Amino acid sequence: MEIEDLRTFVEVADAGGVTPASRRLGISKSMVSRRLVRLEAELSVQLLARTTRGAALTEAGATFREYAARVVAEIDLAKETVLPAGELRGRLRVAAPLSFGPTHFAPVLADMASRHPELHIHAAYTDRFVDLVGEGYDCAIRVGMLPDSNLIARRIGPLIGKYVASPAYIAKHGSPETPEELVTHQALMQGTETWLATVDDKVITMRPQGRFKADNGVALVAAAVAGIGIAALPNDLIQEHLDSGALVPVMPNHPIPEHGIYVVRPPGQHPSRKIRVLTEMLIECFGRSTEDTETLSV
Repeated sequence: MEIEDLRTFVEVADAGGVTPASRRLGISKSMVSRRLVRLEAELSVQLLARTTRGAALTEAGATFREYAARVVAEIDLAKETVLPAGELRGRLRVAAPLSFGPTHFAPVLADMASRHPELHIHAAYTDRFVDLVGEGYDCAIRVGMLPDSNLIARRIGPLIGKYVASPAYIAKHGSPETPEELVTHQALMQGTETWLATVDDKVITMRPQGRFKADNGVALVAAAVAGIGIAALPNDLIQEHLDSGALVPVMPNHPIPEHGIYVVRPPGQHPSRKIRVLTEMLIECFGRSTEDTETLSV
């Protein structure tokens, strides 16, 4: 029984189909199918029921998947133990936000590739929350508040933001001083998200409305500078505009509560060494204290 056949089966079982598993493994769909057929022939049992929407585990497949996953994890751990100290190989697929990724996280990934010449890094930059398992990613770097999910998250540092608007917008519409006033203004948003504010040491939720939406923070900065509305943005995206006076803080007495920067990965017993190394490099750059680096399920 080939270990790569077991690894392929586990990936297909977790991803729910051949296509996402092939992306994650970096091999063709036909290769994935051949490995599955070989494994089922060797076991003389059907592990996966193929459908037009993907692949579902049979009863036997669900039982076998638990054993196969443990075997693959043990083999990976053994390989890491005998590799030369610090050496990483294989492939790492990472999703990162478009607003922060190219300027803040890409240098860390480039440094990682430089330190580990046998490691192949594939990074995708989008502010959309990708489906890690379904789209075949090993991990993602995410910023802000994490939605509920079954992913494992490691906080690597803080993210501080402000409500801002242009002086022209303030001159025309006024500057809101309270959350109740803020929700009556034009909000620049990515979608239908809620906004948070601190009132008497408590965090409250607001539901802003606005006519301008964009799928990344850089576009929202441009809209705010143009005077279209008020935006909630990370300091790193707006600092130069604050320094120049193109943007000014709004509602400073009720600030945005501190958010976080996270590495998230699919659920499993242990993160791979590649993910652990990336996480530690990110903590070196963005971590502030030990309390910033807790691991949690989301």
